[in-house]
Amino acid sequence: MAISGVPDPLPDGLSVVDVREPVEWHHGHVEGAIHIPLGELTSRLDEVPEGQTLVVCKVGARSARAVMWLSQQGRDVVNLDGGLLDWEAAGRPLVSESGQPPTIV
Repeated sequence: MAISGVPDPLPDGLSVVDVREPVEWHHGHVEGAIHIPLGELTSRLDEVPEGQTLVVCKVGARSARAVMWLSQQGRDVVNLDGGLLDWEAAGRPLVSESGQPPTIV
């Protein structure tokens, strides 16, 4: 799904799962997102919400792989095409764990 198809603000009941690596998450992510690096997804499936979930990464490739696998597990998931780079370019809000303004690395 392109960023233009993602409601702003995100509706109640829509979860966001970020599958990027910890250093990427640290510098900037969607507020309230659940962080599960792609390499840990299979062992942390129980942390993925049962309801509709938007899966994000930097450009959309890792999240596309995650969505393919999560769909096979019966989850209601959608990939953010263009990833967080498109999210940021659209002026959508981000938060950071670094103490600095959020950025996508």
